Amino acid sequence: MTEEYLLRVTPQVASSEQDLKAWLSHENGLDVRTINHVRVLKRSIDARQRAIFVNLKVRVYINETPQDDEYQHTEYPYVGDRPEVVVVGEGPGGLFASLRLIELGFRPVIIERGKDVRERKKDMALITKTQKVDPESNYCFGEGGAGAYSDGKLYTRSHKRGNTEKILNVFCQHGASTSILADAHPHIGTDKLPRVIENMRLQIIRCGGEVHFQTKMTSLVIDKSIAGDERVVGVKAVDLVSGKELEFRGPVILATGHSARDVYRYLASAGIDMEAKGIAVGVRLEHPSQVIDRIQYHNKNGRGKYLPAAEYSFVTQADGRGVYSFCMCPGGFVIPAATGPEQIVVNGMSPSNRGTQWSNSGMVVEVRPEDVENDPSLKNNDLQPGVLGVMDFQERLEKSCWQQGNMRQTAPAQRMADFVNNRLSYDLPKSSYAPGLISSPLNFWLPSFISKRLQDGFKAFGKRAHGFLTNEAVLIAVETRTSSPVRILRDKLTLQHVRVAGLFPCGEGAGFAGGIVSAGVDGERCAEACAEYMNASQA
Repeated sequence: MTEEYLLRVTPQVASSEQDLKAWLSHENGLDVRTINHVRVLKRSIDARQRAIFVNLKVRVYINETPQDDEYQHTEYPYVGDRPEVVVVGEGPGGLFASLRLIELGFRPVIIERGKDVRERKKDMALITKTQKVDPESNYCFGEGGAGAYSDGKLYTRSHKRGNTEKILNVFCQHGASTSILADAHPHIGTDKLPRVIENMRLQIIRCGGEVHFQTKMTSLVIDKSIAGDERVVGVKAVDLVSGKELEFRGPVILATGHSARDVYRYLASAGIDMEAKGIAVGVRLEHPSQVIDRIQYHNKNGRGKYLPAAEYSFVTQADGRGVYSFCMCPGGFVIPAATGPEQIVVNGMSPSNRGTQWSNSGMVVEVRPEDVENDPSLKNNDLQPGVLGVMDFQERLEKSCWQQGNMRQTAPAQRMADFVNNRLSYDLPKSSYAPGLISSPLNFWLPSFISKRLQDGFKAFGKRAHGFLTNEAVLIAVETRTSSPVRILRDKLTLQHVRVAGLFPCGEGAGFAGGIVSAGVDGERCAEACAEYMNASQA
């Protein structure tokens, strides 16, 4: 027999199945000897008051043992002899599109400009050692995309767009901990996610799909009819190792990620309809994790033995624009996320145990296309308004940051209270950012429409959380890659490009997702739309 219960227990009770059994026995009159297993279905921490509780939904197995796995399996047939679909990019959008294509009986052929998930780790380590970035293999480019080595957080608000539970179950099927099915803010961890991604790739290959690493798309193959209609029938690419030119045939799911600026430039030159899209820009804010633990858990001793590193989420309005925390990484690191020379970009990540002495998050300001076009401080440069205007703004800000960092990956930084009060930081705290920090007056050289709103936001957050606005915290510049600066236009029903058939813009790079899970959901939706297109073409 099984029974389900909603529990509100202390962190100590929640940490141990044995303690849970004892609590269930005491509170519900169960004989503890008959409770064979307790499966946690949902878990969240309630830290709103000084007394911290953990809310649980559990399934209790009484006089029986579980006969099923904790996750739902998906069957993947062999598709080696089936019609092909070209998938450009092997981030979460491309991976989940490929797996869904296999489910639907089509053969995915993936081309990925970067290296496999193990090899790219070596290139990322070289960023700190050499202060140089490989433009094809870095924290954004390579197998698994930007999420593979920048945290693996799986929280999303995109539940209306598709089956988010399916995405989590597929991760579990390929090696992720089943805890992600229960946690309110699921997280795989940068140390665990690469193995999961590798297992997903091996699944695709076992089913007859192809994966081509260090293979970079150079153009779409577009067929024009007598009537003038355009249809994508494949891609041209180059093998980055041999220099050999390649061509892959089939409809195209374009899932290149939010940092493939060369792809955006090509699409603009080829007349593929796009529009400029708003982004968010700011800094990485890093506190000692003990500071955040004390604030969030209302305890001078921090989180104690049974609670995880504390998270936070802040949002406010400043002069008509949103200011908010983004991609919060408790017990994590700040990492160098540039994708080319003359750039500094920062991001955050956490290992699965979230056990470092620092906690960080992006602290960003909403930036709309009109902000880039109209701000007086930007009038004297050569920014071009239009579809790539926001992207050009990103690039120039990253280059300015690189110049402030002595033209290395040494990141400009400023203590938090000094920034708010327009003071120079004469020294900086110890930081997780491995390439190193250099003191810089961010309030002086960041665009004023960003820096002033950040200052107002920090003042508001400091009032809500006593101790948050502190010189123990450091601002590390610059966070720009929060989302794609363009949206590739597609039909809402068919998910094809609005004008060019056979092209399915997908995921974060197309402007239709914002994170691992939402990109995975969009990948599945694009695969389903592509399957309908191919079935209709063959009818």
